[in-house]
Amino acid sequence: MGPAAASLALLCLCSVGGCVPAGTTDKTQAEVKKARGDVPDILPEPEPEPTSPMSDFENSYNYVLSRLASMDQAIHRLDVGHYTLDVKVSQLMDRLTRVDARVEELEDSIAEVSQHSKVNRKEMGRLEGCQKGHRLGYKCYLVYNSLEDYASASRKCQERGGRMAMPRDRKEQEALADYVKSFFHPGNWPVWLGINDLLTDGLYVFDDGSRVSYFQWRRHFLSSQPDGGRRENCVAMSSDDGDWWDHYCDRTMNYMCEFDNREAL
Repeated sequence: MGPAAASLALLCLCSVGGCVPAGTTDKTQAEVKKARGDVPDILPEPEPEPTSPMSDFENSYNYVLSRLASMDQAIHRLDVGHYTLDVKVSQLMDRLTRVDARVEELEDSIAEVSQHSKVNRKEMGRLEGCQKGHRLGYKCYLVYNSLEDYASASRKCQERGGRMAMPRDRKEQEALADYVKSFFHPGNWPVWLGINDLLTDGLYVFDDGSRVSYFQWRRHFLSSQPDGGRRENCVAMSSDDGDWWDHYCDRTMNYMCEFDNREAL
């Protein structure tokens, strides 16, 4: 073998740890590595750390304690939140109580103002009736040129401090007939009177519940009154002659109110 071939053989036998003479077996290489203190090709598996039942119990115990501590902190936060909420609810209830008290005061004030308004309206209605209407003894009568059914006309007279006109004798009837005729002259417009037989057919009563003892029904061979039977239960006065007619109570027509003339008492 020449020098070049010997060098090539020596280079091929070199490894990371060094060069081994040609012809050396794998066993001899391992012995050489062991003698040199090289790391073996296969490392041994690490031995498991020894455990004991007591260490497992301590770990579980410590874990439970940590969880309980976390739960205790969470409960404490909930308690603080509930306390804060209770305080806010208590404050809100106090405010609502004060608001309710103010609302009651306002309602009382509104009721008082409403009552005063009703009283004032009645007094104004009475004064208007006696200043603008027709006076007769201790009464004043005023015709309202406004179309209303019987119930609405009765209510409006009461709201004004009076009631629908109720002629109780011939003197009052004739005075009211003249007043109504002059009010609508030259037209002929009926006006509601405070007379009806709504409770018992044929039994006529005034709007205050007292029975009617004087009547001024229209008497004519073609249209004698009353002729409505159970259908027409409310009475109106004709403005041209003052005669009474029975009509459907839901018919709308003008009406006349009467008021107490206190100044004449």
